[in-house]
Amino acid sequence: MAANIVVEQIDYTPVSRQRVELVERKGIGHPDSVADGLAESVSRALCKMYLERYGRILHHNTDETQIVGGQSAPKFGGGVILEPIYILLVGRATTEVNGDRLPIRHTAIKAASDYLKEHFPNLDVTTDVMLDCRIGKGSIDLTSVYETRKLLANDTSFGVGYAPLSETERVVLETEKFINGPVKKKLKETGEDVKVMASRINSKISLTIACAMVDKYVDDASHYQSVIEELTEMVADHAVKFTNNDVEVTINAADNYKEGIYYLTVTGLSMENGDDGSVGRGNRVNGLITPYRPMSMEASAGKNPVTHVGKLYNILAKQIAEEIAQMGGGDILEARVRLLSQIGRPIFDPHTASVQLILENNANFEKLKKEAESITSYWLENIGKITEKIVNGQIPVF
Repeated sequence: MAANIVVEQIDYTPVSRQRVELVERKGIGHPDSVADGLAESVSRALCKMYLERYGRILHHNTDETQIVGGQSAPKFGGGVILEPIYILLVGRATTEVNGDRLPIRHTAIKAASDYLKEHFPNLDVTTDVMLDCRIGKGSIDLTSVYETRKLLANDTSFGVGYAPLSETERVVLETEKFINGPVKKKLKETGEDVKVMASRINSKISLTIACAMVDKYVDDASHYQSVIEELTEMVADHAVKFTNNDVEVTINAADNYKEGIYYLTVTGLSMENGDDGSVGRGNRVNGLITPYRPMSMEASAGKNPVTHVGKLYNILAKQIAEEIAQMGGGDILEARVRLLSQIGRPIFDPHTASVQLILENNANFEKLKKEAESITSYWLENIGKITEKIVNGQIPVF
């Protein structure tokens, strides 16, 4: 076990026992989440191309994807897109190996197009979107440099993870998945651009939800209002499955029926009408934005999954924290993990691996400490498993 693994018990009121808690999730159709999803899909596509050709993942980072909102004219019964959404795929990739050029642009554009088609059924990728790829060039000689290259941290940076999720966090996460999952089978009027914000004060959780509506499925104002009412009831019934707290649900709070203001869209996405998006401005790797928890500001989507600690260490810290919390059962109220890299140092050997435990009264810290050290050591030694799962799309990053 590495000597730089430090496990300590801290005296801190766990978030679930604090009076106030705020939690947010930007759904899959939020412009920032769309940017994350595109960046990650391009990265995975490049990884697979490199693996097929050379048996290894070559250097790349596609974590600078930008979305510039278009213009639309939605209306009940169906509106039109006036100006397409502009999507710029940006980053760096190995475009040439041993003198041979690689189809980087084709791979990136196809991956982005496929992602949009798969997740946003009301978006016409051929007419509603302008895809542009400006991924920078890089070259490598596999017979020399890369053959001797070790898996060394590309930066001095840290990753953060915690576990378990609080009831409020579970409610937020599951609510967005519910709206962008089972709800679609019953309410096709709902779009994919969903944002869920929760405020818990004592034992009451207030959910404020923004959900874009697809205009071609909404006949008139009365129809719109009935969908909002039904969605509100469905969400409330679903949310209480994950908490013992009271839950209050408000959907599309900016609507003003008297003034004819409704959250209508042509595509179910707000980026059709001016909303922009960028990688890293939304959810952390656990799918949430949690100001009452330790967080990293690092953008994970699109970064290479081999040596980029901004990605690997955030995912790894989450994995370690979850396993430690599960191991401790009810004795561990919170597990917090922070991993600090040092540029040029092997990724399996961080400069500092800090594990903090908030324990229930009378818990056996020494026993839990040894188990936590063992779990942390195991995952550092097997960090390659994280890379494999990322490439195969088995680990979400936003």
